[in-house]
Amino acid sequence: MNNSDAIKAFIEQEIRPLILQDGGDIEFIGFNNGIVTIKFLGACVSCPYSIFTLKMGILDRLSEKFPDIKDVVAL
Repeated sequence: MNNSDAIKAFIEQEIRPLILQDGGDIEFIGFNNGIVTIKFLGACVSCPYSIFTLKMGILDRLSEKFPDIKDVVAL
């Protein structure tokens, strides 16, 4: 399993279920040069706190597991 597959699996298993609980959703788009790209769906699209979820939630969790991740950006 390469890093992209491992990151996608981690998002699906560990992060996505938490976001689904609040009516949102997340889709893994890709991983390139240390940057994970995701897409927010559902309630996350219009949520004013999605930037906090992105940086203090998703980025923190991912960078703990995958030290080569530098940032997470949302489309």
